[in-house]
Amino acid sequence: MLNTCKRQWARARHILMTGVVVALHSTPAWAQNLPTAPEPDGGFEDGNWIDLMRGYIFEGAIVLGTLIAVASFLWVSWTALTKFNEARQGKAEWGEVGLLGVVGAVVLLVLSFFVNQAISIME
Repeated sequence: MLNTCKRQWARARHILMTGVVVALHSTPAWAQNLPTAPEPDGGFEDGNWIDLMRGYIFEGAIVLGTLIAVASFLWVSWTALTKFNEARQGKAEWGEVGLLGVVGAVVLLVLSFFVNQAISIME
């Protein structure tokens, strides 16, 4: 029984390694039709890697700020739906739902303002 397991394990390892070797040797064939990566916005000269990386970091920061804004929007929406459900069941008052809607809207407006200010400062 043990010898059978060892043989099966050795065969599986051999097949896996063969697959890895074939995949690594055929990678250039896979990559020949891929498009080139787009360069970030902002002027930079050829060979100036610092400005190129600065451009990529800037675009990454914009994406991160947008993801934070989306997460906050989802959080406010989830909280509003939860409070609305509680008000329908009689566990919360309808005034709390209205107050949460107003405060949530203000939070989202302030967050949008901060994201726009941060983008304009970074440019």
